[in-house]
Parts: sequence; C-alpha cells; structure tokens
Amino acid sequence: MKPKETLLSTTEIKKLAESEIENDHSSFSMDTALREDAFELDDDLKIELIEKHFKEIMLILGLDLNDDSLSGTPHRVAKMYVKEMFKGLKPENEPKSRLFENKYEYKNMLIEKNISFHSVCEHHFVPIIGNAHLAYFPNDQVIGLSKLNRIVGYFAQRPQVQERMTMQISKMLKEVLKTEDIAVIIEADHLCVAMRGVQDESSSTVTSDFSGKFKDAECREELIKFISMK
Repeated sequence: MKPKETLLSTTEIKKLAESEIENDHSSFSMDTALREDAFELDDDLKIELIEKHFKEIMLILGLDLNDDSLSGTPHRVAKMYVKEMFKGLKPENEPKSRLFENKYEYKNMLIEKNISFHSVCEHHFVPIIGNAHLAYFPNDQVIGLSKLNRIVGYFAQRPQVQERMTMQISKMLKEVLKTEDIAVIIEADHLCVAMRGVQDESSSTVTSDFSGKFKDAECREELIKFISMK
C-alpha cells in the first residue's frame, strides 16, 4: 500500500493548524517506552530469540513450517524487525545531522514536504504509512535536505504513536537547528483501522506541532499554502 498522493486541502490544513496551535500535547509521552536493559542483547541474539518465538506463534496458528514457503519466515521476520523495521530504537542509528553555513543569508521559510515514511502502530504492530511535512526558518546554518528525510525515518522505524512521532521530530529539529521556529505536520493511514475493527480504508490521521514563528497565524497560512501546492 503506497502513501496517498493527494494532500489535505488548504481549508483542512488551516483548521488543523488553528486547532493544534494551543495543544501542548500534555497527555502524551515524548519518549518511546524502552526497558532499562533494552540494549544489552546484541542484534544476532535478538534475531535468534525473535525467530524462535515467532516460529511458536506460527505453529500455534496451525501453519506447517515444513512448507517451502513458510520454513524461512521466522528468520525473515526476526531479521526484518531488528535490522529494518525497528532499527530506529537504537540510539546509535540516530542520523548525523550535518549543518552547512547559510552563505546566502536565506531567512525565509524553508519547507521539505511529502517525506514518505513507513512505521508500525505500537498497539497492534501493523503498518502506519504516510507523509511528513517539515518547515523551519534558517539562522546562520541550514541542514542538508536528505537529513530531514533521515530524521523522519529514524523516528518512524520503531513501534510508534503518531502524536509522539510528531513531537519527537520537532524536538530533534529544534536541538539540531538551534531554533524554536519549527513546524511538523504528519498525515498517515493506519492499517490497524483499515485491516481490523471498523475496517475503514478511507480515513487518515493528521498531527502537527507548531513552535516559534509558526504560532503566528500569517506564518501558518503561508506554510499551509506551500504544502497545498501541487
């Protein structure tokens, strides 16, 4: 399933911005829930243990692991979890955000929109598929555009809640760029909604975090205009 190509309408994003601007997200935890011993096991041992337990799950479901198509699945799933889907859990995988001198003294809004990502809902362990839109006002330095994609990917590659992911990205951008003038908007499809329960494939979820200059209504309107452009 690919991220939707269509963006929110200008009116929808404007309503989102106005409703989110006063939200301090006080009911959400900023940090991903990890045990104190989360990094004591090396990757090889994690893969070995996950493979063993996932094999048990498949057997309980009644699957025949002697079948050629299924026999390698426990190992494939274990390796995928550790090396790909959840590699953002490890602090050592945090992207190195190289900054560059703002030689052109560009002081206007800088936006990287439609950053596609794949994450996993921590409630049901099924995919979250969406796009992130990031914006900031440069000071003396700017960040490489690909680093913005990597920051989104780092926080997406872990069991997630969209509200938390939005705030984590915003916090890192503020720390890296040393500015409060940050905006993050995420729109995503949650397969826990599409595949189970109500099985609604048409709805999507939108979250945002606006700081600094982006708390100004005129600034937000400019951001919304650019994000809505095709």
